[in-house]
Amino acid sequence: MREFPRTREMGIKTLEGVSMATMRYQPWAVVSQLQDEINRVFGNLNDAENSSATAEWVPAVDVREYSDRFELLVDLPGVDPQGVEITLDNGVLTLAGERREERPPDSGDADTAIQQERRERRQGRFYRRFILPDTADAENVNATGRHGVLEISIKKHAKAQPRRIAVK
Repeated sequence: MREFPRTREMGIKTLEGVSMATMRYQPWAVVSQLQDEINRVFGNLNDAENSSATAEWVPAVDVREYSDRFELLVDLPGVDPQGVEITLDNGVLTLAGERREERPPDSGDADTAIQQERRERRQGRFYRRFILPDTADAENVNATGRHGVLEISIKKHAKAQPRRIAVK
């Protein structure tokens, strides 16, 4: 590192040989954390079993909008799609379920027992809620699960087509 004149005279040390860790700047992370906390506090307090406050993890979701429908793609590897509770009430779509811990059968043999384990996949209850726009048709919701992804398709109400009005 180049030393500026007078730095030695002023007793200022240079940073030769010092490496600095870089951190990714995420300006919206604080807003996301605040939103999560607000949702947790003001969630459905009457239903403690399905509350976001009791959720142990949150699945990743991609939301797509098409001209005729909305699609939600929910990553749920290791979760039986039949075990996911999907409800739609007053324009709020709610997903709740649980990923259970997978344990290998215990053979009792010390040679096959787990010596160390590192877990990165979350287990336990999950919970997500989505507020749907007025264009969503609550009567036309379909859900399918394949390859660890739950796909929820929500049709839109048919729009009134513009028509030309003749002046008399």
